[in-house]
Amino acid sequence: MQTANSTLTDEAVVERVRAGDVALFEILMRRHNQRIFRAARAIVKNDDLAEEVMQEAYVSAFEHLDDFGGRARFSTWLTRIAVHASLRRVRLGKRVELTDDIEALEASSGMSRSIDPEQAATDRQIALAIEHAIDELPEAFRIVFMLRGVEQLTVAETAETLGIAEETVRTRFHRAKAAIQGRLLARTDFLTPEVHGFHLSRCDRVVFAVLAKIRGGEPH
Repeated sequence: MQTANSTLTDEAVVERVRAGDVALFEILMRRHNQRIFRAARAIVKNDDLAEEVMQEAYVSAFEHLDDFGGRARFSTWLTRIAVHASLRRVRLGKRVELTDDIEALEASSGMSRSIDPEQAATDRQIALAIEHAIDELPEAFRIVFMLRGVEQLTVAETAETLGIAEETVRTRFHRAKAAIQGRLLARTDFLTPEVHGFHLSRCDRVVFAVLAKIRGGEPH
């Protein structure tokens, strides 16, 4: 990937892709892969399915680039597409509603395995415990926690991405954090960047698959 092109803003890359430089779409994917993976993974709760959803979301975004008007940040627009794609996948098997499931949240507060951070061999072991705790949050809280707490989106960006009120974001994020308090919470702030990390091999796999599809190498 050309280093000069890599310094372009998302909006500048979008304009270049619209003008026919399809190869530059790779910049957008590599730039946002981790956020899109985490958003999808927070909903579908499966790594492989999250990859499939990512590919679907990227192809959809590519096909609808002309609909991106710049009213929101490109990353917000792209994440919203991924969220909707993830929800469609989940709803194929069951009806899912992003509502406050207070009883489920309260039940999840004792969800994590009994892990003493002082006895953990590595920070990664603790990160895995956090991942397990996040996975057991109700969906509405899980996606807010991933976007707001892990990806560090602002309250406004999270609200815009999910189409909910800012106060709802604050409430769900607070309750999600409360549900994973105790031994894990003390280490969450500096471990969350490692949660559901998007590693190079997975990044390459998604990028190459999407580029093949948008270039016509594979049927959509």
